[in-house]
Order: sequence, then structure tokens, then C-alpha cells
Amino acid sequence: MTVSVEHPVPDSQLVENKNHCTTDELVLDGGFVVPNPVAGGGFDAPEINAFGNTFRDYDVESLRNKQVEEFYKMNHINQTYEFVKKMREEYKKLDKLEMSIWECCELLNEVVDDSDPDLDEPQIEHLLQTAEAIRKDYPDEDWLHLTALIHDLGKVLLLPQFGELPQWAVVGDTHPLGCAFDESIVHHKYFKENPDMNNPTYQTKNGVYEEGCGLENVMISWGHDDYMYLVCVLKF
Repeated sequence: MTVSVEHPVPDSQLVENKNHCTTDELVLDGGFVVPNPVAGGGFDAPEINAFGNTFRDYDVESLRNKQVEEFYKMNHINQTYEFVKKMREEYKKLDKLEMSIWECCELLNEVVDDSDPDLDEPQIEHLLQTAEAIRKDYPDEDWLHLTALIHDLGKVLLLPQFGELPQWAVVGDTHPLGCAFDESIVHHKYFKENPDMNNPTYQTKNGVYEEGCGLENVMISWGHDDYMYLVCVLKF
């Protein structure tokens, strides 16, 4: 993917919709409302997610969490050291498509993240809410507004234009490969079926790495984060 930024959206199209807002609420262009700020300057975040559970609770019994667990089972079985090397080589070519940031954002209207226990809405809602909430909390940090807006754009890997990768190869929490899988990783039990478990070199704390080698030298499970990193580093 090549990202074009020659035609930025004017600030007037991104500010609060004052015609529809009679309080301090921030209403996005798509009609999504960001909660009122609380006294401390932040936001009064809800205590439960869209399914009535506490946030990031992977153990609660629910249909959504069963789907999430199945996702992580496939992720932990299939994300191997060699798979990530192959994906990095393929996608660092950046030869799939050229588009503007907003065109890429609109593609996420077709994407729902199967790994998220808290939300099953199109990802465009998530990125807009995140960017606008951060813009209101930190109005002078324009770099942070942009980071929030583009942080999940790599999920276009799920779409045919970008290879139509399976969910387990695009979304979900990431973890190091080439070393022992830490027990703190969500649904750790499914790593027992990962082929890397058969390589003794990968079963030690440091594995193929030297202590202090730097995160840039560590192989992390492949997905939208790594892809967007490659886009930003190689094109900007």
C-alpha cells in the first residue's frame, strides 16, 4: 500500500458539528458521539463493553468470547517464525494499491475485528472515535491525532485488494516469535499446537536473540501493526 497525503481534509470538516450539538459532547461526522469530558479533563469511560461485560475479560462466558477464543486458537497455531519472515518479505514490497488516508479509512467500514472481546462494529467507527477523543484531550498534539487515526489502517489486509489474509494473520494481540511463548499471552494453551514448539532453540527465554538486542530486531507475530509500520517506515 502506498499512502497519499497530497489532499488533507480541511480542519473545518473535522471539527465539532455545532449544529447538532447543544452540550460539550463531540459529535463526529458519522454521527458517533464522544462522551462528555469529566472534571479531570479526560472522559467518563463506561465500565462495561458492548456485550455487558468488563473490558478485556477473556474468561467470561459469552458467545462473543467463544468466537474470540477460536480466533486466538488459530492465531497461536499458525503464527510461526518462518510465517512472519515470509509475510514481511511479501508485504514490504508495498505493491498492492495506492490511495489516500481517507480512502483507506473508508475501506475499514467493511472490517470487523474478530479478536476484540469488547466491540463488533466496523473499524472505521473505532479509528474515528479514537482520533477525535484524543484530539479533544490533546488539542495541540497533532502527531498524536494522526497516530490515533491510522493506528489500525493495516487491517485492510483482510480485504481482497490487499491479499485477503485470514483474521488470525491480521488482528489480535501480538507476541515475540523465535523464543519461548510467555504464559501471560492470552489463551496461551493453544501454543502447544504451534510448529515452533518442536524447535528447541525457540524454547528458551531469549531464543534466537541476544539480551538487549533491541525491539527492532525481534520477530513479532504478523498483523496489521507490523504492516502499518512497514508502510510508514518505507514510504515516509
